[in-house]
Amino acid sequence: MVFRISLLLVVVLAVGAGLAPAQFGQVTSAALAAVINHAGWLYLLIVFLTLAFLVYLAFGPLARLRIGGTDAEPEFSGITWLAMLFAAGMGIGLVFWGAAEPVSHLMFPPENLPAGTPQAARAAMRYTFFHWGLHPWAIYALMGLAIAWFQYNRKGRGLISDLLQPLIGERHRGWIGRVVNIIAVVATAIGVATTLGFGTMQISAGIGRVFGLPTGLGMQLTVIGVCFVLYMASSASGVDRGIKWLSSFNLALAGALMLAVALLGPTGFIFETFTTSLGGYLDHLVAMSLTMTPFTGHSWVADWTIFYWAWWISWSPFVGAFIARVSYGRSVREFILGVVAVPSLLGFAWFSTFGGAALWAQMFGGLDMAGALAEGYETVLFSMYASLPFADLLSGLSVLLLVIFFVTSADSGILILGSMSSEVAGDPSLARKFAWGIAIALIASAMLVAGGLDALQTLVTVAALPFALLLVGVMIGLHRVLSVEALREKAEERRSRRAIEDWIAREQEQQERQGP
Repeated sequence: MVFRISLLLVVVLAVGAGLAPAQFGQVTSAALAAVINHAGWLYLLIVFLTLAFLVYLAFGPLARLRIGGTDAEPEFSGITWLAMLFAAGMGIGLVFWGAAEPVSHLMFPPENLPAGTPQAARAAMRYTFFHWGLHPWAIYALMGLAIAWFQYNRKGRGLISDLLQPLIGERHRGWIGRVVNIIAVVATAIGVATTLGFGTMQISAGIGRVFGLPTGLGMQLTVIGVCFVLYMASSASGVDRGIKWLSSFNLALAGALMLAVALLGPTGFIFETFTTSLGGYLDHLVAMSLTMTPFTGHSWVADWTIFYWAWWISWSPFVGAFIARVSYGRSVREFILGVVAVPSLLGFAWFSTFGGAALWAQMFGGLDMAGALAEGYETVLFSMYASLPFADLLSGLSVLLLVIFFVTSADSGILILGSMSSEVAGDPSLARKFAWGIAIALIASAMLVAGGLDALQTLVTVAALPFALLLVGVMIGLHRVLSVEALREKAEERRSRRAIEDWIAREQEQQERQGP
């Protein structure tokens, strides 16, 4: 039921956006405005509480609990695990926004700062760190930890509805649970398809820059077709081969590209940007987390921060379920630090490198990055390369990076869509993964044809509101089950200690009876 209804809803939404993009956009934009005006503060508060809750779990009395039980061993090595987290969580987004977002904030800065100034540049990097740092990964980590715990420690099905069991009991297997699962599947399918659509746009822009080919609709549909073959082949090979190998290779490629830009670009400026931005981010963390603008009416927070928070929340079922799939055997502390802290630091290094190089090119290098921004976000990265040696080689490597991120994101996406739309725990059948693979390729293609990507992205943002409320329930339920597990393990430890003490006492008594 969940599979059929969610697939039907995805097709209906895609057809509606494709046949009437203007009307569809008007409806979703009006809904988005209503959500932001009346519940924007709720997004900020819930996401901040999520981060605070995870800090408590990582360093509190529940940190030693282990996903899968006390004797569980991790399935993947630490490097491979982190590579898969990075590729599934933010792969295409990092490449797409790495140079574009800091330049956008420089020219259209927060806090009513004058555009193009050093103050605007500092705020641009600080808010870029904020949007891609601890908060989004905390959302993913909360959902991933909850799904993993209920799936491996409580023998659940790996579905979002299972997370409601501590709050509503067995009704999570009834119609309430099915509605939650359908909403999660629809939001995930649209989110994956829209992100792949943006990735397609940037891959096409890169091919045009490197090979001089046209970057229109024909090229974009060709890119989707080629990537469809690649991600279905990866999906057929399984997680232990396709996603694992590609993610590890892509992490190495991303690291090599970042190192090349750091060495070929303004190296000192990039490292200073990293340290300055990290200090500003940590110094303003709480203020940025809870800042609305009720007195000025400035829409910057709504356009960026609230939009991002809603976007990460809407993606949390997908990324959280994939993180849960590959995190068996990790302790609560190891899981949270691995999912939140390490990818955040890698993201900070990435944005400092690419964003710092782009800001330097605009402010000191004589390049018109603002003009590139006006042509489209997808062109900013390749325009920034014009300030560096080996620009064509860097552009080609970026296209390859985008293609592999496209494949790993789609592969993990259809894996999770298949799992979330099935009542049976474990990896879905190849036929079900193939159905979702076709679905997201068709949705992305239809939206590019109709120009409806923005409307669907807006729709996902609106759909994130019930998931924001779900995060509160997940925190309450997860704390309950972890606390019960901690008490059980403590009782077992006491029984084991008592048994050992009794055995020692018996041995001592026997030795005393035997004498010297």
